[in-house]
Amino acid sequence: MMAMFRRGLFYSFLSVYLRHFLGLSVTETTLFATLPMAVNIVFQTFVWGGLSDRYQLRRTMIIVGEITAAFGTVLVWYWHRSVPNLILAGYVIIIGLSVIEIFWSMSNVGWSALISDIYRKEQRTAVQGRLASVGGIGRLGGVWIGGVLYDGFPFQYAGWGFHEGWLFFVSAAVMLLSVIPMLFVPEGGIHLRNETSSDSSARSGTVSSERIFFVFLLAMTFINFGRNSIALILTQYLVLDTGFAVSSKALSYIVNAQSAAIIVFGLLAGRIGSRWGDGNALLIGTVASVFSLLLIAFTDRIVWVVVSNLLRGASDAILLSAAYAFASVLIPPLQRAKRFGAFNATFFLSWGVGGTLIAGPVVDALMAAGQTEVFAYRMSFLSAAALTAVGLVILLALMFRILPESTLQRVQQSGPEDAADTRG
Repeated sequence: MMAMFRRGLFYSFLSVYLRHFLGLSVTETTLFATLPMAVNIVFQTFVWGGLSDRYQLRRTMIIVGEITAAFGTVLVWYWHRSVPNLILAGYVIIIGLSVIEIFWSMSNVGWSALISDIYRKEQRTAVQGRLASVGGIGRLGGVWIGGVLYDGFPFQYAGWGFHEGWLFFVSAAVMLLSVIPMLFVPEGGIHLRNETSSDSSARSGTVSSERIFFVFLLAMTFINFGRNSIALILTQYLVLDTGFAVSSKALSYIVNAQSAAIIVFGLLAGRIGSRWGDGNALLIGTVASVFSLLLIAFTDRIVWVVVSNLLRGASDAILLSAAYAFASVLIPPLQRAKRFGAFNATFFLSWGVGGTLIAGPVVDALMAAGQTEVFAYRMSFLSAAALTAVGLVILLALMFRILPESTLQRVQQSGPEDAADTRG
């Protein structure tokens, strides 16, 4: 809850600050997620994941990562204020956040493996859903307070909360506070309990074949890169004077429609997974995501923007829970941290890389060609919808072409009882 409070507080308005206060281009603003997330994934996959699997350390990495990031966040504020040039100050924030992610990635890889260490396969969808739900509550509060602090309650200027440091300070304080509940969580590791047969099946047979895992990662790459590519520029679009021209306070309410949907559907994710299966839940979440992107691209009424955010929140909760549970079946227990590093890459990189390579260039190129800002942003939303739809097609092929073939092979190798878990 505190982690999502911090993310909602800090990142929901950082894009607006970089674009409208420091003067970076749309593509440049996306770099605050692209470069830090690239560093995060490199260290998750090639450094911390291997160390976590070797020494079976989960909680320790979470605690060290959060404490280091807290102090680093304050230093980034001080560093960016010491630079007189506004554009350069924006790049100081981007570079500073990238350095922080070297250590923050310890926390990301730690929690991914910890959940699979503690909970059995059939529990993971519901657990992730509940975590998403309480995270949505935290995000709702964070976005609201971020909207209030961004322009100083609103007695100061737009961008005051970042420029004067309050959004940096509150974010750092919440990181330190989030360490306290982690002290009451077990260290984790596969020694925590004996792996069940359903978990152990991921070590052999076609369930854990590299082909299936690769296709699954490919589908999630397109889905996440599509739906998240607009996350950094959507707030910029909503505050445009030539568009909806919403205030920072109104923006917080619109963004929190997504948080509200995450809370509700996070609680329902376990039931959806149990009733329809994690694979079908992935399909439902992806379809909802495509519709939300199409809606925001074509509407000129604020009420439909809110509906779009509600759909985005529902798809976020469902995809987060179902994709994690699906991946946990495909990943061998002894390779959890390292493989989850690869799985996390499809999500973490999508926020920045998707914006830098897709949404941002589409907006900047169309504006340079003489198109209006509103039209340029809307075309980026359509591009995101198309990319997500490609992921949906790959996921359909995995569910209805590749997995049935692997199920048949498993029946021949392991018997029908093991094969029954394949579709999960």
